[in-house]
Parts: sequence; C-alpha cells; structure tokens
Amino acid sequence: MTAMGHEVIVAHARNVRLIGESSRKDDQLDARTLARLARIDPGLLGPVRHRSAQAQIHLTVIRARAALVSTRTALVNAARGLTKSYGGRLRKCGTGQMNREMAKELSQELRDALEPLLQEIESLNERIAECDRRIEQITKEAHPEVALLKQVKGVGTLIALTYVLTLDDPHRFRRSRDAGCFLGLRPGRRNSGRSEPQMHISKEGDRYLRTLIVQGAHYILGPFGEDSDLRRWGLKLAERGGKNAKKRAVVAVARKLAVLLHKLWVSGEVYEPLRNNHKVASAVAQSCMRRAELNRRVQVTATKSWPSCHRREGSRGRLSGSSTC
Repeated sequence: MTAMGHEVIVAHARNVRLIGESSRKDDQLDARTLARLARIDPGLLGPVRHRSAQAQIHLTVIRARAALVSTRTALVNAARGLTKSYGGRLRKCGTGQMNREMAKELSQELRDALEPLLQEIESLNERIAECDRRIEQITKEAHPEVALLKQVKGVGTLIALTYVLTLDDPHRFRRSRDAGCFLGLRPGRRNSGRSEPQMHISKEGDRYLRTLIVQGAHYILGPFGEDSDLRRWGLKLAERGGKNAKKRAVVAVARKLAVLLHKLWVSGEVYEPLRNNHKVASAVAQSCMRRAELNRRVQVTATKSWPSCHRREGSRGRLSGSSTC
C-alpha cells in the first residue's frame, strides 16, 4: 500500500484499548474509531514501524538459532536430571561440550537410555555452529556497521547484529537515550499528585534483544570485564548495598549500554573505555598548567618591581645625606 502512494499507519495494540475493551465492538465501529483517532492525532495510535524485508530475514536466522539454543538447554537439563534420579552424575561442562563421551562413567543401562538425548544434543551443537557461521557471513556481507558496536568489550557479533537488525534505522530516535526506553529498560511511572511510587522497568520492546543486552551488562560487571567508565559506574552503583543492588546495577548498565551502542552507531566514533577519566586527567593537567603560569607571572612581576623600589630607597638616602651637609 505504501508503494501505491498511501499513508499506512499500523496501530500499537496497547494504545487501542478503546477498541479492544469496548462493549460495542464490530468492524464498522472499530474502523470509525481508528479513523477518528488517526484524523485527530496519529500519535495516539502509537504507530509501529516495520523493519525492512532484508532485516527481517536476517533476524529470522538469529531467532532460529535462539530456538535451537533453548532446545539444547532443555535437553541438557533433562539428561542431567534423569542421570541424577538414577544416582549418577554427568561431568561438569558447558552445553556446547555436552556429548556421548560425558556418559562413559555411567552404567550401560543408563547410557543406553540417554543415548537418544545425547545424540540429539550433538546434532543441535552442529546446527548451532552452522548458524554462528551464517551470522558471521551476514555481518561481513551486509552489515559492516556491526564493527562499530563490537568495540565495546562484552558486545559480540550476536548482540551487535541483533541490535542493528532490531532497530533497523538508527535515525528513528531523536536522541540516543530513547534507545533504552525502546528496549523497555526504563522504570515505569504511575505518578499521581504527590505519589511517586518506584516501579520496575517497563519491559516493553523486543524481549530477546533486551535479554542479550542484559547478558552484555553481566559480562561488563563480571570478573572478565574491561576497565571502563561504564564498569566503574556500575560497580559504584552496586556498592550502595541493599537487597537488589547488584540486579539494579546490571539493569542500569544494560540501559547505558543500549544508549552507548546507539551513539557509536550514529556517530561512527572510536570507542574510548575511559573517556571520562581522560577528561578529568586533562582538566587537572590544564589546571596545573594555569597555576604554574600564574606563579611564573607573579615571580616575574616581583622581580621587575624589586630594583625600582631599591633605587627609590637609595635616592632617598642620597637626598637626606645632601641636606645634612
């Protein structure tokens, strides 16, 4: 319809409860209500922006990989639970390393029972590895801007590509801070009068991307995270104490990470992990230079003024000596 010259508005389902919760609901009344809302202010409908066809098909590859990973996790948990109920244990390893070799120490009967599960896990590992290779290929061929986002330690190809494909257009937001709101990482708000209750995050937007961003925040705050302004800020926030201080710090870092990735994407700048620290150091250095320059000027002024005073005192002595004579 857009190609034919029509203006298409796709309403957000949450913003049309006037239709969904109406006691008089039929197609004619719904169309009339939508037309009135669109005529008064299209923003009341919360227009949904669709992705491009290319972004959608590339995002489908990532979603398929997520489904495979979820299935593998469920099978690994099932294998471990069944083994434990029999009185045995599988060796500790990641889900990507789980295979039939892990069941060597078990009895023959239990190995035969777990054979289908372990064989399916090995097959899933191969399929997931194929998806990873395809994602790398998509990144190199169609989305070179992913390299800008991967400058941040803790953001890999999967997170960066999912971020780019989900947002699709970086200029859809007026400012980078809107990216955090788009992913549902801002706190909800139900203020009324003097009542300002503290709410949880809204959790709107794409759930899978929000999960990946939170995983990146966990890495940044974890033991392997690179020293950066974002990490220092998050650790300082976690040190405030409280029951959920660490969780709140992770979510806050995730929101700032979403904003940072959008800023790098739009500006194309080189990421500086300790940018604020460099600013403070340069400000201190400039202050020291100004102070040193001021001290030097004071010393020069004192040096220039000292001989003239000395000459005036000497001339006064000569004049007083001549008068006595």
